Amino acid sequence: MLMPKRVKFRKRQRGRMKGKALAGNEVAFGEYGLKALEPGWITSQQLEAARVALTRHVRRGGKIWVRVFPDKPVTKKPAETRMGKGKGNPEYWVVVVHPGRVLFELEGIPRDIAQEAMRLAGHKLPIRTKFVERREI
Repeated sequence: MLMPKRVKFRKRQRGRMKGKALAGNEVAFGEYGLKALEPGWITSQQLEAARVALTRHVRRGGKIWVRVFPDKPVTKKPAETRMGKGKGNPEYWVVVVHPGRVLFELEGIPRDIAQEAMRLAGHKLPIRTKFVERREI
């Protein structure tokens, strides 16, 4: 699973997910992309499952970019623990996604195969996504 090698602080606050993605909202590297339509947290396991689905469908053809990285630790207290006694320990890592953020990119394969691969990857994620293409200016 993806996780940072080291972080400045072990535990982070939850934060808010308002607004649209200001950066990473256009297809920059490949020809096709998978864009988020709603805000949410995507865990490193979900990201890996989507990446595997994408890779399996394109069958070693083309190039894949993962445009997001899970760098936010999520803490959890043990089950049946009374309130108080501080914040729980970090359990897993998430990436905070805003609407408009491009999650994956693909190039080097036909459009119909890319669209089906992105559809399969999108089903592994907890947010709604859409297939986008690069706009040549």
